[in-house]
Amino acid sequence: MKAIIKITLSLFLLVFIFACTNKNKDLIKLDEVSPWCIIDFDSLDRTPRQRISMLKQMGFTKYGFNKGKGDISKMKEEFKLAQENNIEITSVFLWLNAERDSIGKLSSMNMELLTNLSEIDSKPTIWLSFSNNFFEELNHEQSIKLSIEMIEYIKLKADEINCKLALYNHHGWFGSPHNQVEILEKLNQNSISMVYNFHHAHDYVDEFPVIAKKIKPFLSHVNLNGVKKEGPQILTIGQGDYEFEMIQQLINEGFNGTWGILGHIKTEDVQEVLNRNLDGLKLVNSEFKDQAKPGIGR
Repeated sequence: MKAIIKITLSLFLLVFIFACTNKNKDLIKLDEVSPWCIIDFDSLDRTPRQRISMLKQMGFTKYGFNKGKGDISKMKEEFKLAQENNIEITSVFLWLNAERDSIGKLSSMNMELLTNLSEIDSKPTIWLSFSNNFFEELNHEQSIKLSIEMIEYIKLKADEINCKLALYNHHGWFGSPHNQVEILEKLNQNSISMVYNFHHAHDYVDEFPVIAKKIKPFLSHVNLNGVKKEGPQILTIGQGDYEFEMIQQLINEGFNGTWGILGHIKTEDVQEVLNRNLDGLKLVNSEFKDQAKPGIGR
């Protein structure tokens, strides 16, 4: 009998310790987040070598490559330097514009980007988004059809170079999570996922509990940002009104990452911007820990 009591108490103690340990864990681990929008969003205009040195110094092990307009001739160099420093470039942004991109013919810059990816050993996920000029003259059904056709074309290109594909919510018709979910359901390809960006979520704050449930089956990554309905678009994590609840809703639906933080400010040193967002994540983690304590809520 004493042995049974001893075993029971031991099991209870283990469960208690496990529960307390989990409460003290960070829900979003700072050393696992991935910076995004740090190229061309840096007042110091760092070179690839300087950027990777900065990220390494800050303790990041991965980031996204989002070179927008202009020269991408140093892209392969940046991937090589990142690999040499044990930093993974996990994503590359591919922006389609109806004035330059169509099925069977992509802009010279987008073709260069895909060619570069074909010559790089480490393969990032292509984050794909569309300018609204694709959809301005189309109704909803026509927009869905065009999106599917264009995505299928890009998917073939991605498959040729062994890259995964994810849809990226920006502004306009394609930026709607409802439209993206409809597209993904009709594509019915498990290999295509979705990236959700808090800095493009302002119009969907009130319905986000519904959206979180809707996008979860397709979601592979979330880029975090402070969120106020009235803006600004780019805001430090922790300074908004809604980001904590939005993160909580995603976690409640079973999403556990991966997570990203933003640079996205051209007029500041991107290191300072990233540090502010890391501090904001610490506040978010602290709030989650407080919520887990008995009798304490937000």
